[in-house]
This record gives sequence, C-alpha cells and structure tokens, in this order.
Amino acid sequence: MALRRRHHRTALAVTATLLTLTAAAGCGAVDKALDCVRTADAIATSVGNLQDAVSNASGDLTQASESLDQIDQELKNLDDTTDNADLGKAVDDLQAGVAEVRTSIESGDATPDLTPVTSAATEIGKVCTP
Repeated sequence: MALRRRHHRTALAVTATLLTLTAAAGCGAVDKALDCVRTADAIATSVGNLQDAVSNASGDLTQASESLDQIDQELKNLDDTTDNADLGKAVDDLQAGVAEVRTSIESGDATPDLTPVTSAATEIGKVCTP
C-alpha cells in the first residue's frame, strides 16, 4: 500500500514538473518522460495488486498470475518507449523478478518472495523521476 501511495505522489510531482518544463524542452522528450512516469505508476499499481493477491491468496493464486501478466504488459510498453540504459536495466531486473515469482507460483508456493519485484519496481520509479 505504501509503495503504491509513494508512486502516486511521485507521479503527480513529476507530472507537474514536466508540464512546467514543456516550454524549455522539446515536446518529444517531455512526452517520453510522461510515458515513463505513467508506466512506472501503472507498474507500481500492478505490484501493489500482486502484493495484495499473494497476501490474500488462500490457495488461489489466479489474481497473482493476473498481476504478473499486467506487470509484463507494462514492461513491454515501457521497453518499447525508452532507450535509457538505467531504465533498461531496471526493466530487465523486474522481468527477472516477475519470472522468479511466476515460477514459484507455478511450483505451488503460496507465499513467493516478492522482494526482487518490489525492489526493481522501486528502481523504475526512481529512474522515471527526473
């Protein structure tokens, strides 16, 4: 929950800053940065949903799998819109974390370790903040 709130506040602050900088920077760069912020926020929401699904699983991890699918989709969107090396590494780390959690769930682990996912999602939030 706290991660989600932090990312929402960060996204709002970054959006306000980027709107202010529109006159000083090219619109393409601002649009790209806004895409990064929006995607980072969507990833934070999906990670929050994943955390909720795992903590409320009660043996049915369907919601966790759906959250992993959402994260994968957001990562694909983000990867398609950036050429930033730091962001690329954070995306790779999050993809690896998602794969680990997915493997744990498919192996029947009702409480997979979400640390790699939450850490990488936090890093994406940092990289997407100017």
